[in-house]
Amino acid sequence: MMVSGNCYKVRLAAHQLGIPLVLQEYPFGSGKTREAQFLAKNPNGRVPLLELDDGRCLAESNAILAYLAEGTALMPSDKWDRAQALQWMFFEQNEHEPSVAVARRWLAYESPHALAAKRHLVPEWHARGNAALAAMESHLAKESWFAGGRYSIADIALYGYTHCAEEGGFDLSIYPALCAWLERVKGEPRHIPLHES
Repeated sequence: MMVSGNCYKVRLAAHQLGIPLVLQEYPFGSGKTREAQFLAKNPNGRVPLLELDDGRCLAESNAILAYLAEGTALMPSDKWDRAQALQWMFFEQNEHEPSVAVARRWLAYESPHALAAKRHLVPEWHARGNAALAAMESHLAKESWFAGGRYSIADIALYGYTHCAEEGGFDLSIYPALCAWLERVKGEPRHIPLHES
């Protein structure tokens, strides 16, 4: 899905690493990830899904990032730095994505009718999302990157939904260190925007 931040993270990392991907489109709301053929590969019924040439399949965006980055500059080689990268990637999936990405989905991509049933949750999404963004801001006020003092899969994981958080009603201008980090990520070699494959 070209709108999915989780799919974008995988495409961005692969592009930066020079790893060719054959993309399969699963349009938002199509139900194609709930069909038997897809569920046989990923019983969770979600994208992204990386299918290797030998037929093995790997789900979960951050697991795919770790697989693609193994042995490259995007994966910190130091044990502590690697653990820090994983810490921020777990944070992204547990604290950041469930609010920032969810608010974006419902406010930018769902119909007004569908949103009406969830509108009461928007303040909670914004409160939790801003708490996650504030934690990132606090870190970035002291450090340029999230692990090992350099750009890594931790940055890619957090960039996926942070850079488009305003679509979910978040005001990123109140986070100057975070905004500076977004510009640094965009300046990395072979960067591609969300809607480019």
